Amino acid sequence: MTTPLTGIHHSAFRCRDAEETRAFYEDVLGLPLAAVVQEEKEPGSGLPNPFVHLFFRMGDGRFIAFFDAPNTVKEGDFALVHGFDRHVAFEAEDEATLLAWRDRLNAGGVPCFGPIDHGFVKSVYFADPNGIPLEITARVATHDAILAEEARTAHAVIAAWTARKAAAWAEGRAA
Repeated sequence: MTTPLTGIHHSAFRCRDAEETRAFYEDVLGLPLAAVVQEEKEPGSGLPNPFVHLFFRMGDGRFIAFFDAPNTVKEGDFALVHGFDRHVAFEAEDEATLLAWRDRLNAGGVPCFGPIDHGFVKSVYFADPNGIPLEITARVATHDAILAEEARTAHAVIAAWTARKAAAWAEGRAA
């Protein structure tokens, strides 16, 4: 058996502009710029496509990263997407820190709403300059117990949801 994966080293996204992204993640969110890789060709294919790959270090030593590759940008690449499509959820130490971040973002001109109580976490929401929905979340005291209970029924919930969707689609309606 293969050893389980230990975590996410980095998640990477396209960015509109390296400096704009640096300013947001480093100056607004306080994540230090840890590395920038500049290349003239795409790794693997060797196709000419100048880009920079920025890495911002998070408090746990992991990274969020961005590619500024202006020659392959398409219209709409930076339109704000629905949080269901994708989002990044950062974790705050506690609810007081979560609220301090909300207030700091709003005071800095970054619209941030919440907190929303999801039962196991409370979250605030905002977006980066690249159209990526962002979340800051704080665990509630019973977080681990709630998720342990959810794990007990997770497979059954997915099976019931899959059956519900299949039945709805067969009848030509939404789930």
